[in-house]
Amino acid sequence: MRIRRLHGRDFRRYRTFDIELAPGLTVIRGPNEAGKSTIQRALELALTRRATSAAGELEALRPWGAPPEARSILMVEFEQDDEDGLKVGTLEKTFAGAKGTVSLEYEGQSITDPTLADQVMAELTGIPTEGFFRSTASVHHFELSDLTRDEGALRDRLQASISGADRGTSRARKKLDKALHDLTTRGERNPGRLKVAEQAVEQSQAALEQGELALTQLERDRDALSAARDRRAEAEAALAERRSMLDKARQAERMTAERDAATEKYERYRQAVDVAVEIAVLAGSHPSPNPLPALRASVERLRTLDSRIRELKAALAGEIEVNFDVAPEPTWRPLSRLSLALVIIGILLAAAPVVARALSTTEPGFLIQAVGAVIAVVGLALAGVALWLRRSYKMQEQMRDVEIDRRLRGRSDMEEELVESEARAAAQLGALNLADLAAAEDLLTREEAHVAQQDRLTAQLEGLVGNDRPETLATQRDTAALDISQKTSALEALGPIAKEPRARERLEVEVKDHEGALERARDDEANARARVDGNPVDAEQVAGQAERLATWREQFDASKRRQRVFATTLAAIDRAEQATMKTATRYLEAHMVRDLATVTGGRYRRVRVDDKTLDIEVHAPEKDDWVPVSSLSQGTLDLVYLVARLGLVRLVTGDRRPPLVFDDPFVTLDDTRAARALGLLKAVAADFQVIYLTTSPRYDEAADAVVALDGPTSVDPGAEPATVGAPA
Repeated sequence: MRIRRLHGRDFRRYRTFDIELAPGLTVIRGPNEAGKSTIQRALELALTRRATSAAGELEALRPWGAPPEARSILMVEFEQDDEDGLKVGTLEKTFAGAKGTVSLEYEGQSITDPTLADQVMAELTGIPTEGFFRSTASVHHFELSDLTRDEGALRDRLQASISGADRGTSRARKKLDKALHDLTTRGERNPGRLKVAEQAVEQSQAALEQGELALTQLERDRDALSAARDRRAEAEAALAERRSMLDKARQAERMTAERDAATEKYERYRQAVDVAVEIAVLAGSHPSPNPLPALRASVERLRTLDSRIRELKAALAGEIEVNFDVAPEPTWRPLSRLSLALVIIGILLAAAPVVARALSTTEPGFLIQAVGAVIAVVGLALAGVALWLRRSYKMQEQMRDVEIDRRLRGRSDMEEELVESEARAAAQLGALNLADLAAAEDLLTREEAHVAQQDRLTAQLEGLVGNDRPETLATQRDTAALDISQKTSALEALGPIAKEPRARERLEVEVKDHEGALERARDDEANARARVDGNPVDAEQVAGQAERLATWREQFDASKRRQRVFATTLAAIDRAEQATMKTATRYLEAHMVRDLATVTGGRYRRVRVDDKTLDIEVHAPEKDDWVPVSSLSQGTLDLVYLVARLGLVRLVTGDRRPPLVFDDPFVTLDDTRAARALGLLKAVAADFQVIYLTTSPRYDEAADAVVALDGPTSVDPGAEPATVGAPA
């Protein structure tokens, strides 16, 4: 099978890609993160993975930034060499979990069933599963490194691949192993049929031996059951009588409590009726016709007015005297005259030299000018002091005039306020119909005491009956009295047990004792019945047990014969498989020798594969002896495993030719060996289509077609290149 074209959409790093592949060797080259592994994974999934697979890996196939509804789609155009000639076909898969779809067009047929499509592709490629493909025809470079650390991985793949080529033998072996396991298992939790039959024979024989003993014991158990039933009936009758008396005692206790509650209720409502009557009397006999808040506010205003009247009368009790001291003669006038004279003298002295210079040629002294300037400055300072004294005198005179005027006007205002306050007090007393403040205080005291008494009785009434209306109190009292009478009559009807002080406690103890006796009688009856039910043996059952024993013995003998047949068949399969493995390893050795000699330039010409362990050894020329491949260099080790994989593909696929996908397995090789290895792949490409993924251009010349992939170009604009990796 050769792939012509691979197309994909919304697959890993690609929103879309379209690659043309050559029938022989195609080199797909690109830098890191160019999508080479994506191409290899696309081939693996397109050829082997079911479109309806629900693996979590498929969710990660969508590229970054793809919309949520995007689904990965892969399409392959291929051709197949058959006896009838060259045939072409197309395969398209949409990976969407349970909603995934597939479309296979081949030989004029259109297949949309995912299972059938995978079966057809498995027949065309010779690759039945994805794991089988990755263990044979799809080679990752890191997988070769893994094999160097664990040769068991290669042995497992070889064994699984060879077994996969003969799936009928593998299934037969598994069925025989399971059948033998089911027959011979000796575990307690999951015994095999042999052990089950053996145990059944032993149990049936033991049961047959105990049959006669069970018949005798059955008669004794039936007699014991009859006696236990009689004792249980007597205990039930005695317990029923005591329970009836206990019910009456409990009823009497309950009625006594209800009568006590009714008595307590009667007393409460009787007191409540008396309190309600007293409250009604107090409600109609208030000392004041005004409500207490209004009366209290009026008295408070009277107190305030009386206090103000007394203050005003005390203030107006004497005459207002206005005495002011005569202020001394102001001192600012002489000081101002002196300062004016000093300023004039200073100016004259300062100007005299200037005049003298103008009138004659003589130069007057500088000292006269300085003295004149000082006298003028002193005069200006005295003038400032005189000005400040004048302003202070005028301000004091104004304040004295204002105080005299205020004192003269204050007495008339107080007299007017006194008259107004007395009028307001008289009006307030007139509204209350009282003579003076003392009468108002007395009325307030009596009204407060009256209201306090009414509130106390109201609180008492609320404590007795809550929020019940006063008009229903008498009815509630009468109802409680009637309830007392009814409970008393009911207690008398119960008889003497109602008057016994501790009848309930005594009867509870007696009921408990009788319940214990009944429980013991029931246990005896249950034990007797259990013995009878557990021993349902009779003569017919003993005969049936003998028949079952014979049947189990026959089954046990048949199981032993089946075990011998299965063991013989499995041994024959093992011998045949060993012969098959020997043939397979010889085939693998022949192809590995040819390919390994080619890629190593004749250094290693002999290879040996163990028939049982599948360990690989080569003949080292320096040592002239066989050495395990694990002792070779990494590059040589990769070559050995590579040629092993090529031989494995030829072995397990038979006449089928699946495409071979290599993810740069020559990365550890030098140029010379890489060229030889590439020549080997070129030779292999005559039979198999080879797709080689690499980052190096050194394989371009040998390729039939080269597909160059572009690397990613997006960069993170969030940081300057100089600061990338700098410590935070």
